Amino acid sequence: MSEETTPVTVLSGMLGAGKTTTLNHILAQSGDRELAVLVNDMGKVNVDADLVAESSDISDEEEELVELDDGCICCELRGDLLEAVDRLTEAGEFDAIVVESTGVAEPLPVAQTLTMGFDQSDLDPTEFYEETGIEPLSGCHLDTTVTVVDAHQFHEAMQSDEVLDDDGTEKHLGDLLVEQVEFCDVLLLNKCDLVDEATLEEIEATLEVLQPRAEILRTTHGRVDVDDIVETERFDFEEARASAGWMQELQQPHESAEEEHGVTSFVFEADRPFHPERFAELLDSFPDEVVRSKGHFWLAGREDNAIMLHVAGQSVRVAPAGRWVASLPAEEQEAQFEAHPGLEDEWDDQWGDRGTRLVLIGVEMDHEALRTYLEHSLLTDEEMAADWDAFEDRFPTFEAPETGEATDADESDETTDGGEEIGIAD
Repeated sequence: MSEETTPVTVLSGMLGAGKTTTLNHILAQSGDRELAVLVNDMGKVNVDADLVAESSDISDEEEELVELDDGCICCELRGDLLEAVDRLTEAGEFDAIVVESTGVAEPLPVAQTLTMGFDQSDLDPTEFYEETGIEPLSGCHLDTTVTVVDAHQFHEAMQSDEVLDDDGTEKHLGDLLVEQVEFCDVLLLNKCDLVDEATLEEIEATLEVLQPRAEILRTTHGRVDVDDIVETERFDFEEARASAGWMQELQQPHESAEEEHGVTSFVFEADRPFHPERFAELLDSFPDEVVRSKGHFWLAGREDNAIMLHVAGQSVRVAPAGRWVASLPAEEQEAQFEAHPGLEDEWDDQWGDRGTRLVLIGVEMDHEALRTYLEHSLLTDEEMAADWDAFEDRFPTFEAPETGEATDADESDETTDGGEEIGIAD
């Protein structure tokens, strides 16, 4: 038993992907490791915890198995997650802890809770300490984040219109799948026995573009080497948060038109705004070939604030992305120039930093056609000289951000992927 803090592995994945089967395999093959398990379930009855208990010698009576039910650990049960993990680590009896998230959980907020504690939960630290005498996170560290992907249902999930209910919060199926893929250290491509080799290679190519940093392992019936996902020392919060493929494409834009298995990407940039109606029409019928798109855009008539675009499969959402620096008072603009030295080099005399920068990732995408669609949605020369406020605009209105919030598409992901995002194709 190490004297260091206890490593925690977080197991994420869609309902039916094989998380519980994987967990049971890990427990059966753990050898001399003493593992504790925390199972989260949205229902009042924790079915997954029952399956774990039935399929292994682990027991809630001996406090090896902790159930967190009737809620999700990525939102309303964050405080319960902290308390449960600290209870498991307090006695120092376990070599590692494995947390199985509910199928609607996003790994990023769970990782935030396990790395930042009270800073990322609704739990009152003073009240918690007075009641338990425990200082959260003092005995553990997040070691590995794992996402289980169902190879047999991958394409169906990405193209599905299904919307999941996370205790009143709606989550689009394809959107949730992408969120789980983009934030992980290890991707377990499960149920590979149900898919042919060509399809597996195409899925792997897509996963590699969505999350270049993760190790992809093929599994059948959740059979994975325990050492590949427990005590790996893979997790680094800053690297994980910045490793999504769309971020890397924006930071180092290139057009990959001849990638293997048809998975390609490119960055679209424009220094004039989109026409609100034409761009809304494009988003309402966004090409199915686009698996992922993200970035910020300039909408005519919205000269103060940038807007974030978030496309994952069939889910198309927009959200506020902060103030354009050009819309700030002169004193605050100077502060932004000092903080971002390269900003002045890209500054336009008339429009400042306003513009559009979107990354598109997909399978068998027609780059030329997509660029044409996007360029057609921009204002024409004649429209640039017109009254922009007269254009029909059915995009949602957003609460004005605080003065001084500048736009940075590479850093705005964490603040725009929450409940504020609103679909326009209603």
